[in-house]
Amino acid sequence: MNNENLRPLDGITVVSLEHAIAAPFCTRQLADLGARVIKVERPGSGDFARSYDQRVRGMASHFVWTNRSKESLALDLKQAPAQEILEQLLQQADVLVQNLAPVAAARMGLSFEALHERFPQLIVCDISGYGEGGTYQDKKAYDLLIQSESGFLSVTGNADEEGMAKAGCSIADISAGMYAYTGILSALLLRGKTGKGSRVEISMLESLVEWMGFPLYYAFEDAAPPQRTGASHATIYPYGPFPTGDGGTVMIGLQNEREWLMFCDKVLMRPQLSTDERFSANFKRSDNRQALRAIIVEVFAQLDASTVIDRLDAAQIANAEVNDMSGVWEHPQLQARRRWTNVGSPVGTLPTLLPPATSNAFAPRMDAVPGLGEHSNSLLEELGFDAVQIQHLSKTGVIGGHHD
Repeated sequence: MNNENLRPLDGITVVSLEHAIAAPFCTRQLADLGARVIKVERPGSGDFARSYDQRVRGMASHFVWTNRSKESLALDLKQAPAQEILEQLLQQADVLVQNLAPVAAARMGLSFEALHERFPQLIVCDISGYGEGGTYQDKKAYDLLIQSESGFLSVTGNADEEGMAKAGCSIADISAGMYAYTGILSALLLRGKTGKGSRVEISMLESLVEWMGFPLYYAFEDAAPPQRTGASHATIYPYGPFPTGDGGTVMIGLQNEREWLMFCDKVLMRPQLSTDERFSANFKRSDNRQALRAIIVEVFAQLDASTVIDRLDAAQIANAEVNDMSGVWEHPQLQARRRWTNVGSPVGTLPTLLPPATSNAFAPRMDAVPGLGEHSNSLLEELGFDAVQIQHLSKTGVIGGHHD
């Protein structure tokens, strides 16, 4: 193998029975590292995330984000010939990822126990909402519902009675996808030592509850939980968004007493405020945040956002602009670091962010987003099917092609 751009997962084949976000996000990252990902989809409709919206020149935003560098095989697994094709694929695969319901997977013979008997080298990653067993096993789980069950909604949003707010991206799916990704990497390392595949089980609920560690321990032994504070911090102040005189908003993160002294002296230009007894420690500033906020807003009302940021930078106090999506597409830091590249797709070339984990040893795989069933014929040819057999499978609806 050519070592010029040898990627960590070159030579690894992943078969994925995936839909929505968690599993596709996991497998896309495996593909970034060089894995061959064969995405098995329903003929005709495919992964239902394909039809979430049409924001990317007719393609769905979620789908474009989570499915580059994959091969799409449209396969009707309700038909016996399709199950035989899947069996052939699994014989050659290193990893199976699936986010079918636990009972549905077992019914199709895709439980780890059944698969391990036939393919002892195969790593099986099962992703579900609540995990196997327990009274929640068969309960439907979507991102918002997991945000709710995990307690995330109870600490997110504003303090008023209708103040809870879901995250603006699929945070429960993302957390599950990240744990599936790292779990599979660890299973591959383990297989290198034992020679045998293992099962990686991921629950969306457990993934997001893990991320809730701070508020859980903050409310330890029935203590009061963190209050919902919008974009501010529940226990640190000043920390959050503040308006400026030009209609802008500046995000501030003030962490310690040294920064508080600098903030009073160099940003507010009111050094005497640092000795005000109401604000002389973080817990006091947090308790008296309304009074302190009024003072900060009064000063900032005389300044534009760029002046406030200049003062904060000079005082070495953490700050940020509040970007919208347009601002992120044009972010000067991402531009300066050349973090955008292009990938192909059925609707033409599209921009995409390079993977955040940058390696000096290899370039990530950045191939096209597939059309539905785009690789059905070529994959079957690899398995030894001839043109007549492939045509018959297509006519009988066992497989689907690019134009389903």
